[in-house]
Amino acid sequence: MADQSTIPLAGQRFSTPDSIDVVSPFDGTVVGRVPKCSAADVARAVQAARAVMVEDPLPAYQRAEILDHAAVLLLERLDDFARTIAVEAAKPIKTARVEATRAVSTFQFSAAVARTLTGEMVPLDASDAGEGKLGFVLRVPVGVVGAISPFNFPLNRVAHKVAPAIAAGCAVVLKPASQTPLSAIKLADLLLDECGLPPGWLSVVTGAGGDVGNALVDHPDVALITFTGSPPVGWGIRERAPRKRVGLELGNNAPAIIEPSADWRAAAAKIKVAGFSHAGQSCISTQRVYVHRSLHDDFVHTLVDHVRDIVVGDPLDEATDVSALIAPKEAERVKSWIDDAVAGGAKVQIGGELDGRLLTPTVLTGVTPDMKVCSEEVFGPVVTVAAYDDVDDALRLANDTHYGLQAAIFTNELDVALRAARELDFGGVMINEVPTWRTDQMPYGGVRDSANTREGPANTVREMTEERLIAIDQG
Repeated sequence: MADQSTIPLAGQRFSTPDSIDVVSPFDGTVVGRVPKCSAADVARAVQAARAVMVEDPLPAYQRAEILDHAAVLLLERLDDFARTIAVEAAKPIKTARVEATRAVSTFQFSAAVARTLTGEMVPLDASDAGEGKLGFVLRVPVGVVGAISPFNFPLNRVAHKVAPAIAAGCAVVLKPASQTPLSAIKLADLLLDECGLPPGWLSVVTGAGGDVGNALVDHPDVALITFTGSPPVGWGIRERAPRKRVGLELGNNAPAIIEPSADWRAAAAKIKVAGFSHAGQSCISTQRVYVHRSLHDDFVHTLVDHVRDIVVGDPLDEATDVSALIAPKEAERVKSWIDDAVAGGAKVQIGGELDGRLLTPTVLTGVTPDMKVCSEEVFGPVVTVAAYDDVDDALRLANDTHYGLQAAIFTNELDVALRAARELDFGGVMINEVPTWRTDQMPYGGVRDSANTREGPANTVREMTEERLIAIDQG
């Protein structure tokens, strides 16, 4: 069991009389305990963060050195961090290694941004009023960042909030997901104890969202909130903090279109991974697949054959591809959505069985757009497949959603690909790649209920800085 009975808070090791058990989603065992923080603890953390930004600002070179050092140490300890992810999130160990490797990249790209962050010249003398004046813009830290991270990427999602904040010169108060706080605490300890991040620049507050999360959102000295999670909670934060800068990365029900000209066999092989990795608990997990009617039956047969090979089991077993959802109630919810779809006429081609805490990877056909497995974000190991007759129909079906994070189309026709790029109303459109594909430096975000910002270190650092105009009279 991980001993995280103390956390870094306001420049000190901190504990509370009461603690929160961290439970393995796979077998229900207690794998760690963390402090149960209060609103007063959040206030102390914010006060310390504000103080260090005023009294001990970090120059850009030092911020970059801290981030580079973190990337090196993360790479050296990849398996240790991957094991922590696997234990607390039931993410299969080989998938957890991928997440840990991505976190290394997130720190590397954030270090690069710290070294290259610049403003711009402003041609004040472009108007007669500006004659004889020199103008430029500085990018300055926005202030204390309140970061609220999700359970599904307990290391790299934290990295995407903390590393750009450090690059921007902002101190951070981090509230990790209550289900998966251990990776976040381990990362914070690494930054503070071994990478040279001064005390107070990063505090971790563990506890329930209703207590700790609300206190962080409401605190007047928190300038920016960065949140990843469900749309209702995210938009609730936005309403709760109208005067703060609030960056949201929320849900999706990612569609993929398979055109007749495409290499549909390659698409099926990709969707085997993209639809079921980490039991579908990703904002861009491939969920809705629209296949041209001429390919539908062959595609379904091939996809089912691929899914049959998926190994379900212990996340620490190297052979495991899919393990448990984050909590039994989530497995039961997803199972109920599958059952509702079947009751409405859908057919289970494979899977759909709840075996203790494990839900078997499921492929559904005969679905309709109004079913929850199509209209909402399943966040479970479910892929739906539906037939279409022409590309107009496919684009309409893909766009029929209140989400808009990423979408994909598989086609070998350039005109169709470019049309999809223009007409698919999503933050990202993948051509001959699954909507689940992402690199950590790219602008990542969506529209409608999916997001109101773009992640990726360069984009996030811009969000975490303010533009300050400087005008000099050269008299």
